[in-house]
Amino acid sequence: MKKDLEKEVLKLREAVEELSILNEIAVAIGSTMNVEEITKLIVSKCIRRIGVEQGAVTLLQEDQADPLKTFVRVMDTKRGDVPYRLGVSLTGWMLKNQKPLLINDLSTDERFSGIREETGGIKSILAVPLKVKNKVIGHISLFNKSGGGFTAGDQRLLSIIAIQSAQTIENARLYEEERRLLALEEDLRVARRIQKSLLPQGNPSIEGMEIYGLSIPAKQVGGDYYDFIEIDQHHLGVAIADVSGKGTPAALLMANLQASLRAQALINRSVKEAVTQVNLMLSKTIDAGKFITLFYGVLDIPKRAFTYTNAGHNFPILLDNKGNTQKLDRGGLVLGMLDSSVYEEETVHLKPGDLLLLYTDGATEASNERDEMFEEERLLRILMENQEGSAQEICQRIAASALSFQGEQPQGDDMTLVALKA
Repeated sequence: MKKDLEKEVLKLREAVEELSILNEIAVAIGSTMNVEEITKLIVSKCIRRIGVEQGAVTLLQEDQADPLKTFVRVMDTKRGDVPYRLGVSLTGWMLKNQKPLLINDLSTDERFSGIREETGGIKSILAVPLKVKNKVIGHISLFNKSGGGFTAGDQRLLSIIAIQSAQTIENARLYEEERRLLALEEDLRVARRIQKSLLPQGNPSIEGMEIYGLSIPAKQVGGDYYDFIEIDQHHLGVAIADVSGKGTPAALLMANLQASLRAQALINRSVKEAVTQVNLMLSKTIDAGKFITLFYGVLDIPKRAFTYTNAGHNFPILLDNKGNTQKLDRGGLVLGMLDSSVYEEETVHLKPGDLLLLYTDGATEASNERDEMFEEERLLRILMENQEGSAQEICQRIAASALSFQGEQPQGDDMTLVALKA
């Protein structure tokens, strides 16, 4: 009778201790939504309560092609990290079997015989899966129990902790993902406001010349830019550019480009010298790996002469009144690559009926659901079919055709078009 009573007291004491640790975890978890803090808390409580040398919470990342490709481990250890191959093998075992694993002599366990030489000082393992709606999102692992092997009671306690913790960890991850997305959306809103403020608020009115520009933004803010620069009553600067990158950094780089180009255009009418100076300034400030494609030209209004240079941008198309085409390709490298880049310029004359179209790759690279691109051939065909239309009609027709070509496929990049018609 006395022994039975002692057993019941021991069971009751263990139950109280279990409830105590579960309550500690619940209270602490309830006070934070940070995944790293939650996982560190769980590991430290398990190490202290079960009496092990080290522990880890492994969380799988969303990667349908290869769920083992990346994972996050939060360690609390006195003896160094868990060997990498053991960690990967353990995660793979959990994904396959989705049940607790208890090993008190790793050196003789055939399930991990292929990595015995790389298990370091790991002798015993207790691991249980973290599951949310029957989906494994990770696992809790404990290594090297002090003073003996893991017991069924240890496995039971760790399983209860895993059940209690899994949904909390997942909620915290979803919360952090939501915050990240909200921050990204705010970044896109800021970038869109910057980009919109940099674009012309209207189109120039010049006797004997139609000039029209439009830019259709994609959901992801790109770096498309176009500008009309009134140099004086006889000269108009026309620019179109595509800044590498997305979001606010691209929008700020675009603002830098606009300020530099306008400054050079107003003090120096030489197209090639203006772009050379812009490139020199940008090369000193632009981040490594970033660049800008730019097409810039100055229209001599009385002479209808257009002098341009092309810094790595899509070649504008000059369609004359007889149906012949010419690509404006004279220029040099993209901006921001080499501060010593040299640019060439060329002058073309716009006769009555001639049409000059500037565009960004958001038009020609518009893709449909079959991964087919709109391409320059379709753009040129629409241009020739609508040559008699106004500059505005031509731009709008091309944009509508490109968007229709995409169908249900989301617009992947900003689409910008500028047309000059004599």
